[in-house]
Amino acid sequence: MAKPVPLGTRSEVERRVEHRHTLSAWRPELPPVLSTPHMIGWMEAAGFEALLPFCEGDEVSVGAAINVTHRAPTGIDSTVRCEAVLESVNGRFLTFRVNAHNGSEVIGYGTISRAIVSKSKFEEKHKAGGR
Repeated sequence: MAKPVPLGTRSEVERRVEHRHTLSAWRPELPPVLSTPHMIGWMEAAGFEALLPFCEGDEVSVGAAINVTHRAPTGIDSTVRCEAVLESVNGRFLTFRVNAHNGSEVIGYGTISRAIVSKSKFEEKHKAGGR
């Protein structure tokens, strides 16, 4: 089982917006700004990084829930910093307060929940089609 994770555990990831991260990469008629799914993925990455030191053996963290608001556009070549801070633990679910900042304003915020699982058991369940 994973080591206990103290409240306040945090991590940040920083990414540069490239064309492949934009709405226009998906549909050319859309604006060349950071897509919500990419922003959320970077927030998830911050939560993943925060939990890495607490995983043991073949344990990894996986996403379990997302509640995020995307408030402002961010263009190509902008740097986005995403932070995740552990806010609560409910059994095996760990909920992070997350935000994304483009250097001048907060562009997104909310919560994400992750669970620490045994990779081999998780994959075994997936192959069996179970939950």
